Amino acid sequence: MRLLRDRADEFEAAGVRVFGVSRDSSFSHRAWKEALALETPLLSDWNGELTRRLGLARDWRGLADVPERAAILVDEDGTVRRTWRYADSEVPDFDALLVAVRAS
Repeated sequence: MRLLRDRADEFEAAGVRVFGVSRDSSFSHRAWKEALALETPLLSDWNGELTRRLGLARDWRGLADVPERAAILVDEDGTVRRTWRYADSEVPDFDALLVAVRAS
């Protein structure tokens, strides 16, 4: 999230509104935002509905519907244009994401 925070101006200049989404509670998100000095909105998918609808649900360490780490490009009409999936330890390639955004 820090890397994304540090490049937020580039995404904004490309016309992108960035959101973070996780199954964590809004209380947890508030703590993350404060700890990392984030301006990015963090959305709670508390019940896992979005995770399942986007096809990102997986079983992980005995837990169901844990989302895969992903970046998703959604257009103004709400259509998913592209999805990038990452290993849990992998950091998204923000340069590649910006190239894709600028090409769309």
